[in-house]
Formats: sequence, structure tokens, C-alpha cells
Amino acid sequence: MRALTGRQRVFLAGIAALTAATGVMHYSNVSPTATFIVAGIALAGLAWIVAFSTEQVGYRFGPAVTGFLQSTLGNLPEFFIVIFALSAGETVVAQTSLIGSLFANALLVLGIVIVVGARVGGGYMRFGTRLPRDTTTLLLLAVFTIVVIGQAVQSDVKAAEHVEAISIVGAISLLVVYTLWLMSYLRSDTPSESAHETQVPGAPLTFSLVLLTLAGVGSAFVSDWFIAALDPAVQAIGISKQFAGLVLVAIAGNAVENATGVILAAKGQSDLAISVVKNSVAQIAAFLFPALVLVSLFFEHHLTFQLQPVYIGALLLTALAIWQITADGEAAEFEGAALIGLYAVLATFALAD
Repeated sequence: MRALTGRQRVFLAGIAALTAATGVMHYSNVSPTATFIVAGIALAGLAWIVAFSTEQVGYRFGPAVTGFLQSTLGNLPEFFIVIFALSAGETVVAQTSLIGSLFANALLVLGIVIVVGARVGGGYMRFGTRLPRDTTTLLLLAVFTIVVIGQAVQSDVKAAEHVEAISIVGAISLLVVYTLWLMSYLRSDTPSESAHETQVPGAPLTFSLVLLTLAGVGSAFVSDWFIAALDPAVQAIGISKQFAGLVLVAIAGNAVENATGVILAAKGQSDLAISVVKNSVAQIAAFLFPALVLVSLFFEHHLTFQLQPVYIGALLLTALAIWQITADGEAAEFEGAALIGLYAVLATFALAD
């Protein structure tokens, strides 16, 4: 703990207290709405611990490995949220939280990162082109499966009777492609000498790994309590489960990218900031979503790639928008604002639906 600053120690103590408070509220006669809110804050706090710990571990590697670690471990809360939602029969929440995570990262978080990075970079944020292009390819592959299933259901063709089977084949295909891409992407990582000179880990490796483990375990428990309080809280607040999953759950489960990407962009570390956010988009689309489709086969309620037509169209346009804005390796401030605007429209639709 001597390697931590006083503020970091206070954060860790506060997050531990919030996690414990969520457990007490869950097992006592406390308002579900209050439990839902506290659990959401606790999830965000646990995500910060994951981000901090992974950053310490990642300083020993290049931006590709570091971004991959941060986005992978940062998606732990989202993974647990979907698992517990499926076990509770909340299929709508499970599905909308996944696509909500895609929208939150690809539009809201990426937009904020670009705005911040462009201001630091004199009007433009500049970064490598490979990851943005690869992310778009993976996202379009996922969207292809979703569009095919959506069109089959809307056209009421014979294939519409086999949505689950098509989803399984699509999930396996996505996982194979993602694995092949990841192996190539990580091998291409080249840590720079200057990065290692200026970014010295502030916490020992063992301590960081212990923090990661504790945050992962805490995320599992808090996600369970979060989902248990979701239904009564949604009814009390008067919002739809779609909005809760698409916006509230998605943002709470992706707090790592919300904080880490923006902080890195503010420090002028454009490649690492884009790596964190873009890796998360790729992982949700081509790993987390298909993996959970397969995992859901062990539950009573199964997850598929069948979505409402409006979200199918929104996913396709999102993939095209981030390709248009980031494929050339630079983005202007107004382009980041445009992504944020797209997310605002989508969130408003979900609230009004």
C-alpha cells in the first residue's frame, strides 16, 4: 500500500465500503431503488479498481496488450451482469445491456475520448489506423449475423424458425475470427522505450494482481445484487427495462472505458486511449456477445442475436460511423461530438419507447 497515494487509498477504502453497504442493503429490508443506485455506484468503483490494477500491470507491455487487458478485465462487471440477468429470466435486460455496451463504448465513450484528445492535440486526435479498421471489421461481422436473423424474422421465412441455431453458428464463427485477429494483433505490439521510461508502475505486480482478483470477485457479488434490485427499481422509477439495460446497466458495467479512455486522452496518450475503447467494442461484439450466446444454452432462457429492427439499423449505422470517423487515423473534435449526439438520440428513443 505504500506505493499508493493518499487519494488512491481513500478511493479503495470508499469502494470497499460501498461494496459492503450494497450487500447489507440487499439482505436487509431496504428500498430496492436505493440498493440499485448504490450497487451501480459500487460497480463503477470496482471498475475503477480493475482499471487502476490493469494499468499497473500493463505498464510492462505496449499499448496493444495494455488496451486488451484493460478492456477485457473492464468487461468483467458486464459479463456478470448478463449472467445473473439470464439466471433471473431477465433476457431483455441481458440483451439490451450487451448492445447498450456496444453503443455506449462506440458512440458515447469514443466520442468523449475524441473530443478530449482533439483539444489536447490542437484540434485533431491522431492515432494508429490498424485497430479502428480491425474493430469495424469485427463489428460488421457481428452485425451481419444480426441483420440476417432480423431479416429472416421480419420476412417470416422458414429460417426464422431456427434463430437459435443460426445464433449458435454465428457465435462460433465470431469467436474463431476474434481469436485469429487477437493472436495477430497482440503479436504486433511494440512497446516503446519512451513509454517505459515515463510510465513507471506505482504499485507492485503482486499487489496489482491481488486487487484485480478482489475486484473481480466483488463484481460478481455486486452484479447479482444489482440485478436482484433492478426489476422493482425500474417499476418504482417508472422507466422501461429496455432503457435500463440499454443505458443505465450498460454505462454502469462499462465505467472502466468511461474513465480510463478519457484520462488517457487527456494525458495525450492517443494510441492507448483508442486501444482501450476500441478493444472493448471489438470484445463485446466479437467475444462477449457470442460467448454469452453459447453460455446461455446452460440456462432456461437463451440469448440470441435476434434484435428489434431499430437496434439492428442503429448497430449497422454505428459501425459505418466509427469507420468513417476513425479509419484514417485522425478525428476532429466535432466528429467526437457527432458520436455523442448519435448516442443521445438513441438513449432518448429508448427512454420514450
